[in-house]
Amino acid sequence: MGRLWHRAGARLKTATRTRIGILGGSFNPAHAGHRAISLAALEALALDEVWWLVSPGNPLKEKSGDMAPFAARFASAARVARHAPIRVSAIEQRLGTRYTVDTVTKLRRLFPKKQFIWLMGSDNLAQFDQWKGWRRIAREVPIAVIARPGYEHAARAAPAMGWLRRARRPAHQAKNWTQWRLPALVLLRFRPDPHSATQLRAADPAWQRHFLPDEPSPPSA
Repeated sequence: MGRLWHRAGARLKTATRTRIGILGGSFNPAHAGHRAISLAALEALALDEVWWLVSPGNPLKEKSGDMAPFAARFASAARVARHAPIRVSAIEQRLGTRYTVDTVTKLRRLFPKKQFIWLMGSDNLAQFDQWKGWRRIAREVPIAVIARPGYEHAARAAPAMGWLRRARRPAHQAKNWTQWRLPALVLLRFRPDPHSATQLRAADPAWQRHFLPDEPSPPSA
């Protein structure tokens, strides 16, 4: 009897699909706020892991002129994610995808045994309607929106929220996201973290120097 239970448990464990939260972004640089919302989302959504997808380039931010090299942004994310169930990934660079809709579609095809939920801050929800194929993204994966101070009103008034309002699910059911019919959106509220990439860049405009390898010394005569 014990062996039967052991075999049944092994089959159940094998059949269980890994629950992955995806946090995409520039990570320009990564900071404690990214880590805090990831750890909170792990608990609220009963995730196995959070994947940080470091974007090779953000189409909505390319004109800002302060985007650090990919290597520096990836290294900053790897440092902040240490000792946590957070996987820092360069998969968008490898796949050659520029837009989230293409990344999500390819991830679902590449990893059919994983279940994905997209994580975004309320600042991103406020401009979600500007993302290429945003409705398709919402039909591909559930979306968890993490409240950020100063953006809540804009997020609730956003054009995308008007379309997604009927898809909203109660926060107390967040752990059941794998059972939701798409599109589905849940608003999560955690203790706010004061860190922001904008503030960090303002405080140290050359922050990437801490992550890029030193330039080689000129050869001696």
